[in-house]
Amino acid sequence: MSQPSFVRRHLKAAVLCAAMAVAGITTAQAQTINAVMHAPLRALDPVISTAYILRNYGYMVYDTLLAQDASNAIQPQMASWKVSPDGKTYTFTLREGLKWHDGTPVTAADCVASLQRWSKADKLGQLMASMLTEMKTTGDKSFDMTFNVPTDIALRALSKPSGVAPFMMQASAAAAPIGQPITSTIGSGPFKFNAAEYKPGVQAVFDKYTDYVPRSEPASGLAGGKVVKVDRVKWITMPDAMTAVTALMGGEVDFIEQTPHDLLPMLEGNADYTLSVYKKQGSQNLARLNFTQPPFDNLKIRQAALLALGQKPLLDAQVGNAKMYSTCAAVFGCGSTYASDTGKDKIIEAQPDKAKALLKEAGYDNTPIVLLHATDLINLSPMGPVFAQQLRNGGFNVQMLSMDWATVTARRASKAAPSAGGWNVFSTTNVLPDVADPLGFIGVAAGGDSAWFGWPNVPAIEEARGKMARTSDPAEAKKLAEEIQRQVIDQVVMIPMGEFTNVTSKRKVIGNQLDAAAPVFWNMTKSGK
Repeated sequence: MSQPSFVRRHLKAAVLCAAMAVAGITTAQAQTINAVMHAPLRALDPVISTAYILRNYGYMVYDTLLAQDASNAIQPQMASWKVSPDGKTYTFTLREGLKWHDGTPVTAADCVASLQRWSKADKLGQLMASMLTEMKTTGDKSFDMTFNVPTDIALRALSKPSGVAPFMMQASAAAAPIGQPITSTIGSGPFKFNAAEYKPGVQAVFDKYTDYVPRSEPASGLAGGKVVKVDRVKWITMPDAMTAVTALMGGEVDFIEQTPHDLLPMLEGNADYTLSVYKKQGSQNLARLNFTQPPFDNLKIRQAALLALGQKPLLDAQVGNAKMYSTCAAVFGCGSTYASDTGKDKIIEAQPDKAKALLKEAGYDNTPIVLLHATDLINLSPMGPVFAQQLRNGGFNVQMLSMDWATVTARRASKAAPSAGGWNVFSTTNVLPDVADPLGFIGVAAGGDSAWFGWPNVPAIEEARGKMARTSDPAEAKKLAEEIQRQVIDQVVMIPMGEFTNVTSKRKVIGNQLDAAAPVFWNMTKSGK
């Protein structure tokens, strides 16, 4: 080895050690996974929004009472349960060793307060709450939930893996009204949020919670032992997809949650990278119309929009590779337990001539349609231009407003007129576990003001969802799901726009990622730098 090479090597090591010292990290503690997630983290309340980046944040910092394993079986996580002989009362008992990140013990009162807040935000939680007659603590580590009929809805709700997952938080944080974001970042999960290094929209850092006591069972799905095998995880925002892939290839980042399909050839066939598809992290596209504002307060005009849109042009623009997407009419997911072809003749293929005829019949007066277009997320960016053109082909006057996803999520909550900061249509994606559950899927709940953005009011859907919550007969549940799909399509509560797989790319130094409904970092390993 030459002397200059030796000097450069040790100078580089010294600089690295100095930088780590400034950050408060010793060499032995520097095992960090650098990850590019699908969206930047700009908020810190995992219950206040259905944005998946908040769900991902929730799994880092918080824990859940129950969880679903790799086969979708419901397992104890923070708590075990017993059921009364009449099937109406569930008693939950917290396991030993649960502590908040500030060192205080997790109590049943914390859990009751967390469930009370969560059940106001989540559609399945709202349905559960409507059947609940009493929820009370029975000790520091136990609480009861009693329902007005025999039901297993508590197990289904408390193990809900995605959307607004039922994360447990301290009672003091859970006391915040549901419309008010919490300010605490104290959880009881396997990672601690590093507030000092948080830069909203730029980076988020999570340190291993050394006092976390994992379950003894092997990790499976979102259940089992949450054993953290690295010291920290850093989420780094890279809005430009090519920059992210280049950073992966240069060793600057280790993990890209959702790799653009058109950039996969840069990584395919290279042994230095692993490309993984996790079926439960696949997505369904959907379009959502605003029932409260003209012209989509008119059923026929909503039906014209449904006829104007077609799935394949969107999927070709969004994914490109036909092996990675599927067209189907199923509201609850292609090939799922409740998959149905009801409405197939209206959904899959665009029918602009029929849309124009229906608009003429409805007396459409060329009112502009305000379409919200998110530009900064790889799966959402292609949607706006395709939808805008298809709607125009069908006879609509479309005003497409392009903005970042954070602005879309803020604006879609407005019930103002489109010309005053409101909207008529937006599009998004939902992961398949969320879509597959007729009780929890936000896209089909239709309770008016309590519904998801767009606020459809279809009593027949809510009646069918209520019946489904009370039945234990799979055949009856299937029949009710079929009826919900029929109503969803007839009333245009949402428009399913096909499904696609997401591809996670990793450097070969990253191993043991779990196949789960959300990208989680426990169990994951990093070998070398």
